[in-house]
Amino acid sequence: MNSLQVVDEGFSQVPLIDISALVSGKGDRLQVASEIGQACRECGFFYIVGHGVDEGLQQRLEQLSRKFFAQDLETKLAIRMALGGKAWRGYFPVGGELTSGKPDIKEGIYFGAELGNDHPLVQANTPMHGANLFPANIPLFRETVLEYMEAMTQLGHTLMAGIALSLGLKESYFAERYTSDPLTLFRIFNYPPDLSPADGENRWGVGEHTDYGVLTILKQDDSGGLQVKSQSRWVAAPPIPGSFVCNIGDMLDRMTRGLYRSTPHRVQNLSTRDRLSFPFFFDPNFDVEVKPIPLDGVIAKDDRTERWDQSSVHDFQGTYGDYVLSKVSKVFPELRRVVLETSK
Repeated sequence: MNSLQVVDEGFSQVPLIDISALVSGKGDRLQVASEIGQACRECGFFYIVGHGVDEGLQQRLEQLSRKFFAQDLETKLAIRMALGGKAWRGYFPVGGELTSGKPDIKEGIYFGAELGNDHPLVQANTPMHGANLFPANIPLFRETVLEYMEAMTQLGHTLMAGIALSLGLKESYFAERYTSDPLTLFRIFNYPPDLSPADGENRWGVGEHTDYGVLTILKQDDSGGLQVKSQSRWVAAPPIPGSFVCNIGDMLDRMTRGLYRSTPHRVQNLSTRDRLSFPFFFDPNFDVEVKPIPLDGVIAKDDRTERWDQSSVHDFQGTYGDYVLSKVSKVFPELRRVVLETSK
């Protein structure tokens, strides 16, 4: 399967793109960039294969993650997010994260770039920077997560070079201006099966939302459950073996004045078992101001009435750190109160 069908207006396919030419530097890189550009314009989502990420590493990550989530709650809370402080790292239980003010039916662990106390951003007490929290009782968990994050970071740079080419820019455009020191955030989510919807209403593993930064690279298990919005319809984005799902975030939408779309998506686990999901967020430097790219013939429109949160990314002014903190603080309001507001 390499496309998803939908019966009304809007995009009719989520394309599958072989990016091996971008990864190896051999072959028709401009053709790959053209395919990425078309996907970003039409639906904001695309599958990738030919990415070169080691399958054994992915399998180890999934196995160790299942082992972690199979533990009792008390054991998992040994690395709870409250212990991560302003670094915003660690475990949260089911219902601990909100989307649009509603608790998500998922649990998870937050990770970021592993930074020691001597790092300038840590010494400056910068939010979302610092050391990760890893379970001490699961051998190789730390090493596997950090190795996977390094592979995803390199893949993020490769894909952003392709996105730059797709816009007619130098392939180094984003690296030179926005992602020389990217904010790399990694999540491991576990969605328990939701077998008894309350009062017949749909409940969501994570509700409708868009991602905040420039690029998300998602590994998902074989359970299914991801849905992407096309106009007034939702289409499934089921797992394709050997692939990752990529989607663009609000900041790339802003940079391209809406030419490349930050598309709403959500998750509902209708399987009868736990669903694992591994989103990696490749985002702009924390302290960089995000500005529109001069693109011929592209004029930003006010899209607030079309967006899930009634907020236009084109009105935003400030650094990426300002934007992402405003968003994650709504996702974890209690953590915001305890960690951010009391440490000012």
